[in-house]
Amino acid sequence: MTDIAAARPSSAIRRATLIGAIAVLLWATLALFTASTGAVPPFQLMAMTFAIAFLFAGLKWLRDAVVKGPSAFAFLRQPWPVYALGIGGLFLYHLFYFVALDHAPAVEASLIAYLWPLLIVLFSALLPGEKLYWQHVVGALIGMGGAIILLVYRDQDGGNDPTQPIGSALGYGAALACAFTWSIYSVLSRRFGSAPTDLVGAFCGVTALLGFLSHLLVETTVWPADMWEWLAILALGLGPVGAAFFVWDYGVKKGDIKALGAISYASPLISTLLLILTGKATASLAILLGCLAIVGGAVLAARDLYMKK
Repeated sequence: MTDIAAARPSSAIRRATLIGAIAVLLWATLALFTASTGAVPPFQLMAMTFAIAFLFAGLKWLRDAVVKGPSAFAFLRQPWPVYALGIGGLFLYHLFYFVALDHAPAVEASLIAYLWPLLIVLFSALLPGEKLYWQHVVGALIGMGGAIILLVYRDQDGGNDPTQPIGSALGYGAALACAFTWSIYSVLSRRFGSAPTDLVGAFCGVTALLGFLSHLLVETTVWPADMWEWLAILALGLGPVGAAFFVWDYGVKKGDIKALGAISYASPLISTLLLILTGKATASLAILLGCLAIVGGAVLAARDLYMKK
């Protein structure tokens, strides 16, 4: 469990960071696709989308088995902390997020939950061989400010009900647990850098099972109403709830984790732009300011990455 990226060439670190950044692009489509899934309840949606991710991971495993034989599944033999971290990170984040949305207004819950990029930047300083410089913290804070502008604007644009209750301590606590869960998962994944990214498929499979069990306990099954809702669920399983976790795993293990943390604030930026392009939001000065803050913060925090020779 050593800091693998410290010994890698700069070009390899850049490449891994760019691969990890693909997750940010995919997560930016999460709101748009989720809004297109109709009345499917959250845990059922979790079970269905993670099952899709697991299915496609399983197909890759079978393809590898044809070439390598049974040894292709040797990567599944990992110490229990690796599974505890992977399954706990994926399932608990979504569990806490659903609880937060149920017990606190969506904008406040989202703002608190989206502290995770800043926490990644800060926690990464605890990793062997990593150092935290002023540009990482300042860049992450600027990015967080831009994300706050976008999220607050989106809530106002959506016509938030002023009579909505302030929210409970449970809701805010769950949102904070979201931020800590994903940041700890991401940083500790670096500590288990020798665990292959293919293992994320197993994490998705168990998360789908846990989501299904949670669905049976607290929800009523609602199937997608038409082909478009089914396609939205498929897109979720392939993208923001599928491939995103694989490229993120690769990025945080082999790339510049501080830069990835700061770049993650681009997700609400791109998400808002997609909502504008699809007519679900309108452009404004607030969006422009939020975009500039996020881009500027990411460029500042990632300056070491593109300045390396």
